Amino acid sequence: MTQDKRECKLPKPLYIIYLCYIIYLYIRCYVQKVLHYPRLDTVLRVEAILRKAQGPLSKNEIDRRLKQAIMRPTLNVILSYLEESGKIAFLKEGILWIYRDDASAKLKAKLAAAVPA
Repeated sequence: MTQDKRECKLPKPLYIIYLCYIIYLYIRCYVQKVLHYPRLDTVLRVEAILRKAQGPLSKNEIDRRLKQAIMRPTLNVILSYLEESGKIAFLKEGILWIYRDDASAKLKAKLAAAVPA
């Protein structure tokens, strides 16, 4: 009786190192861990800068316009949140504020009319 076993061509220690390296690459590339979540005032400052801008801004320009410097991963978390909530759009030219305030005002008026005080 012969068993069809597929053997690894690498020696066992090298195979383990190779496996660890593959796992490391997977974690580094696909599972990005957030090291620092932004505070609310930081999110509001970035939001205000984007809202007041006349056109698209780059990440570097947002950094320059902030009074306090923030880390780039923190800025990336803020921008991904704003994009998911539908307030900004990433264009080829830069980041653009797209949220309409008047739609929010209409919703507030409807809610005020629906909920008795």
